[in-house]
Amino acid sequence: MHLYGTQSINERGHLAIAGVDTVDLAHTCGTPLIVYDIALFRERAKAFKETFKSMGIQSQVAYASKAFSSIAIYEIAQQEDLSLDVVSGGELFTAVAAGFPRERIHFHGNNKSYTELQHAFDEKIGCLVIDNFSEIEMVKEIAEMRKEKMNVLIRVTPGVKASTHDYITTGQEDSKFGFDLKNGQADEAFLQLFNHPYIGLLGMHCHIGSQIFESDAFRLAAEALMSKMISWHEMHNFVCPVLNLGGGFGIRYTDEDKPLEPSAYVKEMATIVLSMTRNYNYPVPEIWIEPGRSLIGDAGTTLYTVGSTKEVPGVRTYIAVDGGMSDNIRPALYGAKYTAVTANRMNEPQSNRVTIAGKCCESGDKLIEEAYIAKTTYGDILAITCTGAYGYSMASNYNRLPKPAIVFCENGEKQLVVRRETYEDVIRLDIPLQKVKWGEKI
Repeated sequence: MHLYGTQSINERGHLAIAGVDTVDLAHTCGTPLIVYDIALFRERAKAFKETFKSMGIQSQVAYASKAFSSIAIYEIAQQEDLSLDVVSGGELFTAVAAGFPRERIHFHGNNKSYTELQHAFDEKIGCLVIDNFSEIEMVKEIAEMRKEKMNVLIRVTPGVKASTHDYITTGQEDSKFGFDLKNGQADEAFLQLFNHPYIGLLGMHCHIGSQIFESDAFRLAAEALMSKMISWHEMHNFVCPVLNLGGGFGIRYTDEDKPLEPSAYVKEMATIVLSMTRNYNYPVPEIWIEPGRSLIGDAGTTLYTVGSTKEVPGVRTYIAVDGGMSDNIRPALYGAKYTAVTANRMNEPQSNRVTIAGKCCESGDKLIEEAYIAKTTYGDILAITCTGAYGYSMASNYNRLPKPAIVFCENGEKQLVVRRETYEDVIRLDIPLQKVKWGEKI
């Protein structure tokens, strides 16, 4: 198997993360259990930041926290001097609870509510990423009413089609996100925002998709946005101090995936920006990026306990685990592929071909269609790697299954950072019949 970050095989033949035995973790904390390799998260964060520094470019690296949000990971992001990308009032609330510096919070979203925008003003966050004309009107109204300034970026769709799954492509013209760069919408948004007394227009933002392996699309996006910024300078004598080129950098889930090093994506984008600023005598903007999956994705490993086995002669063998689409819906949602190992049998051949099935009452609840693992028996511990992004974030209580616990591991130490839900948690918001009369305060 491919070992990620601090993963190793210990003297007991068990998978270890940061020196912590995952089998012991599973027995102590129960399963499903998501384990994060915090050293790997820190390593990736430093790599992104160092690349900008080596090129002499002012930058912000914002953790795109929709990949995985919690108070503890926000605290780690703050320790690494990252900025933070949030996309909802709930993520903003979590960031505030974590004590994250408000000036380094960027608020995204294609349908921010009036209440969420007020919340952003209340917390005096660093930046709103404006996504549509309705939002412009709301932001102006709140700013003028309060006589408070808010910094904004204009999100645009650059018309770049990235090579990835359609569900995670966002930069093409037909997208629910942002102002179209080619049909005049971005120019109209600019005219409505620049020179407003309470709007600090920082520049533009784009995000072309997710799990992208080649760098060409990022180069084309950077070129498109720089061209527009240069035209605004020529027409309106306005210089954008910030260029946010988003994220979407791919990671390795299986042997089929061939991602570039994080620095390669940054260098491709930054090089075109430097070249165009020299050619057009334009001030070099501060470059912001928003890695999410590429910071946290392969830092996460989910541990399951093996349950039933079903043989379909001549077809396949099903190995069922005690989780599934309730803690990782990505395989069922868009065919995401993963790699699994038998965590308590790491020294045995991982060559038994099986289908890893979840326990949800859905035929489509298959975590891995074709996995190669050591032979298992009831009670063995199965580990699926690279589950750090969009697993817990998209988890549900489908079939009334409680959400899993989360443990951070680093330097041989372990810490529980999200407790396992209980059945009491699952029904906590339920209201029995006739307990509350309609109209009474709920």
